[in-house]
Order: sequence, then C-alpha cells, then structure tokens
Amino acid sequence: MAPSVQRQGFWGPPTSTLDWCEENYVVSFYIAEFWNTVSNLIMILPPIYGAIQTLKDGLEICYVFSFLGLAAVGIGSWCFHMTLQYEMQLLDELPMIYSCCVFVYCLYECFKQEKSISYLPIMILLVFSVAVTVVYLQWKEPVFHQVMYGLLVGSLVFRSVFIVSCVYPWLKPLCYTSLGVFLLGFVFWNIDNLLCDTLRATRQRLPPVVGAVTQFHAWWHILTGLGSYLHILFSLQTRSTYLKHRPKVKFICGVWPVIHAEPQKSS
Repeated sequence: MAPSVQRQGFWGPPTSTLDWCEENYVVSFYIAEFWNTVSNLIMILPPIYGAIQTLKDGLEICYVFSFLGLAAVGIGSWCFHMTLQYEMQLLDELPMIYSCCVFVYCLYECFKQEKSISYLPIMILLVFSVAVTVVYLQWKEPVFHQVMYGLLVGSLVFRSVFIVSCVYPWLKPLCYTSLGVFLLGFVFWNIDNLLCDTLRATRQRLPPVVGAVTQFHAWWHILTGLGSYLHILFSLQTRSTYLKHRPKVKFICGVWPVIHAEPQKSS
C-alpha cells in the first residue's frame, strides 16, 4: 500500500516490499510510520524484563531466548517502520521466524527431563529457519513469509490446546487469553489491509490524537506483542509445573503479569 501523499523524510524513499496503511512522515520527519513504530515498545521493554527475571530465577536458557527473541522482533519492527528500508524489513520479518521456532521448541519439549537437550527438534527447526531465510532472500514475496510464520503459529495453537485439554486444564485462562489477544490482533491487521482507504478517509475527519486510534497495524503490534508475551508465560508455567517448581503469576504495578518460579523445596 503506497502512501496517498508522497512526503520527503529523513530515510528517503521506501525500498521495502511493504508499505502499510499509516501515511508516511506525517508525525515526524525522522520516523516514516510513527504509530506503527512506537507501538513496538510493548514487544521490547516487557520481554527484556522477562528475560532478566528468568535468569534471576535460574530457569532454563531457552525461555530467556524466548523473551529476547520477542524483544528482537520488536526492535526489528521498530527499525522497519521507522525507515521503510528493505534491510530493516528483513530485520523485522526474519526474527519473527526465528523467535517463533524458539517458542515451538519450548512448548513441544516442555515435558522432557530437566536440563536435557533434544537435538532432533533443534535440527529440524534450524533447517526450517535456514530454508525460509534462503528462499525469502531469493524470492521477495511477503506472502511466503506470512504463510511460513502462520505454520509456526498454527503448531503453537495446536500444542497449547492439547496441553490445556489433556494435561493442565487449570491453565486454560492463560492459554486462551494469549490466543484470543493474538487473534484479535490478527483481525485488526486484516482490517488495516482491507479497509485502508476507508480508514484514511476517517482519519482526515478526526483530530490527530483520535485518528491515531484507527492505526490498526499499530494495534496489531500491541495485541500480538501482548499475546506472544502471555504465550511465553504459559509455556514457562507449563514447564515449571512439570518440574514441580512453584510458579506464581505476579503483577507489576498491579497491571503487567510476570512469573516467578522457585525450585520445589526438598522435605
């Protein structure tokens, strides 16, 4: 979607294969898509805190990688929407594949022995990541990336539903909240794509701050960032429960959820 009005900005003309519904360089000369950029903060700051807390709790390193992977997606997406340059687009899209592979490994290996490493799924996911990267670098088709990402997300949904249906049904609220928030973000993403002209016309009639609420791609970042973060908490709580740790969900400032887990004390 090319912007309806071409404006000069700090980063020059877009070279990315995608240009979203938010018009370029409207808010800032230095940020191509302002709201699509700053909305990535939810994917950067909370996961970094989560990684630090996971390290403090002495939990497995793959969950640290999960949090840092989500933060990497947020940073890449920030750079992409700020510049609309092709190299920054890759910095956004490829980490989506890599971080989701880490999510898949954590969730599918949550019932293994403590401190054990399963090399076969690591190799499969590594080969998948490399193959997607090589194909995408040669075939610059965003739909290919979206389908590959969708396959990974679908596998996470399948595994999550299995866990709360057959193993730990008391985790249903966290699981379905994560899936529901992510799905709502996907709905907003599609509305932003399909009704862009209508949304732009609506923004012209609204005050700038009110019009910002109609930036549905920014809502996609917020909701999928929150949904992904909650998924990591769900995966971490599943693993901690299996290892007989004592996972507790706490809230920072009474709002933002984090998990603290301690090893089971020996009697």
